Amino acid sequence: MQCRFTRSAKRIHEASNILPGGVSSNFRLGIAPTPLVFERGEGPFLYDVDGNRLIDYYLGMGPMILGHRPHAVVEAVTEQVRRGILFGGQSEVEFEAAELVCAMMPSAKKVRFSSSGTEAIQAALRLARAATGRETVIKFEGHYHGWLDNILWSVAPAPDRMGVETAPVAQPGTTGQDELAGKRVEALSWNRAEFVEERLSRGDVAAVIMEPVMCNTGAILPRPGYLEAVRTACRRNGSVLIFDEVITGFRVGSGGAQQRLGVLPDLTVFGKAVASGFPVAGLAGTGALMELFASGKVMHGGTYNSQSVAMAATVATLKALQAPGMYARIGNQGARLMRGIEAAFKDAGVAATVTGLPEIFHVGLGLDKAPENYRDILSADRAGYVRLTTALLGRGVRTLERGAWFISSEHDDAVLDETLAALRAVLAAL
Repeated sequence: MQCRFTRSAKRIHEASNILPGGVSSNFRLGIAPTPLVFERGEGPFLYDVDGNRLIDYYLGMGPMILGHRPHAVVEAVTEQVRRGILFGGQSEVEFEAAELVCAMMPSAKKVRFSSSGTEAIQAALRLARAATGRETVIKFEGHYHGWLDNILWSVAPAPDRMGVETAPVAQPGTTGQDELAGKRVEALSWNRAEFVEERLSRGDVAAVIMEPVMCNTGAILPRPGYLEAVRTACRRNGSVLIFDEVITGFRVGSGGAQQRLGVLPDLTVFGKAVASGFPVAGLAGTGALMELFASGKVMHGGTYNSQSVAMAATVATLKALQAPGMYARIGNQGARLMRGIEAAFKDAGVAATVTGLPEIFHVGLGLDKAPENYRDILSADRAGYVRLTTALLGRGVRTLERGAWFISSEHDDAVLDETLAALRAVLAAL
């Protein structure tokens, strides 16, 4: 089988007359051989305008943990649409969603909903600054926390500009970015507890924000004791610890990475897997911090926050994820896929690492040991990996060019077998 994508390429070209680049997100630009145009999704598959059936490991960049078009979510959303869409007020389904989040996420005592992870991150940063009376925020190289000017720093800094590891130079993520917005943001190298401890000892840091598992760049696990050391340092120096679990929240377990790794932050941002593709994100945390919103002193708003149809999707998704054996099934399938990918590369004599967790992992082509931070990932063969993913796409397997693989409850043994057969064929051909 060899998939062709001529109609997708034609439609993207035509759409470029009305959409810049033919897309509505820069993360969809530059896909090889072309950004794709889809007609429908079902379970682990996507069907495009060229008639190709593709095994999907993008999963909408992570949200489709129950696969495409999960029946329970479709039914719940359809029923809610009949009742109403946007009220400009509260609904019972919003309260039910909040109760589920607080019951599942260990650090969540209270929650506020928003429409995107980027928005929820902004609420978290504002809350931390209000609570501490400080301004400086510490983030880490390679961690992504949304595309706004005040936090899009050192996400993918150029090696010749980022400085030495002991004194990184924060780099803006785009031209046109307001450099003044980043004056109170400092970037450190991740997985180095001593760097955090030294910086926080000065007593002027409002918040430390991080992905507890570095999923946006490499699916890198924290070193043993690293999260605990940062947690202790934040508590000792009066800084707010924020976990960005937009990817890991409700994906790597019912309580996210914080439950799996045993370290609780003060604030957690979540999204993606919480609502099966509906635009839902949220900020959860301790009662004392979250109540600052209710005081009227800290502003948080949004016309579409907790929109009823999106809340119905949230409730249906979280209930489905709580079904007995659901996370075990996803984890077992992900672990089997990781082992199969490792074996395929080894048998082909190609150096590569497979790191992360079974529900979200990363393939690092050209690496001979597991990376520990962004600087380690720089050694990966990115161009070679794009050639690999392009060849896989031609054989009906769609996976992210940045190296991440997401798995859903619908990726059964037959789908994994087909995936691994395609990978072995591609490795042999390349």
